[in-house]
Amino acid sequence: MLNGKRIAVVLPAYNAARTLEKTYKEIPFDIVDDVVLVDDNSRDDTVAVGQRLGIKHIIKHEVNKGYGGNQKSCYKKALDIGADIVIMLHPDYQYTPLLIHSVASIIAMDVYPVVLASRILGNGALKGGMPLYKYIFNRFLTWFENVMLWQKLSEYHTGYRAFSADVIRSIDFTHNSDDFVFDNEMISQIFMNGFDIAEVTCPTKYFEEASSINFTRSMKYGRGVLRVSLTHRFHKWGLLKSKLYGKPA
Repeated sequence: MLNGKRIAVVLPAYNAARTLEKTYKEIPFDIVDDVVLVDDNSRDDTVAVGQRLGIKHIIKHEVNKGYGGNQKSCYKKALDIGADIVIMLHPDYQYTPLLIHSVASIIAMDVYPVVLASRILGNGALKGGMPLYKYIFNRFLTWFENVMLWQKLSEYHTGYRAFSADVIRSIDFTHNSDDFVFDNEMISQIFMNGFDIAEVTCPTKYFEEASSINFTRSMKYGRGVLRVSLTHRFHKWGLLKSKLYGKPA
């Protein structure tokens, strides 16, 4: 716990057997109370590794539900076990768990209700090996999202995020995509509900075992980001009414 807040780290996993242990062993259990591992029907031994590590909360999808579908299970379980702060961390060791103290403290001390670990602040993305085309896409999409959402984030596409449980409860993420654009829909919902988002600098590592989407999937993701950004702006202007911004049941 930190400042009386129960902290859960959720790990949305797919074929993460080779990197899960390294990620898990860097989690600071002096403040983290629970770890939730959701395996999206991996083809490797992700679940077996999680069991060997002693992870108490393990969910295995019998069919692959996609990255967004995985996160839905993560957040539902975190709320069910009483987490006050939920930290979503990819178990592919691309992001360091050593920042958990920093992002959790910002929320636990009521400074901000949401924190994103940005690869762009401090030039961490290119230093860590992000492909140049992905960096260019990242910068363009972030610029477009900032214009449409009237915000000033350095990055919308990180896989390292921390939320107050109250923020998660306030949005209806069940209507979000089961694909990668889930992340952007969730940020849009958070801003639409009037919450502020902080950012911290985060180094990143690109290597063979780290998860990454190919060029074709990147293009599909990019189109989804543009759609979400425009939907946010048109909803804000009252030109359309999107179910993304409805209240949870």
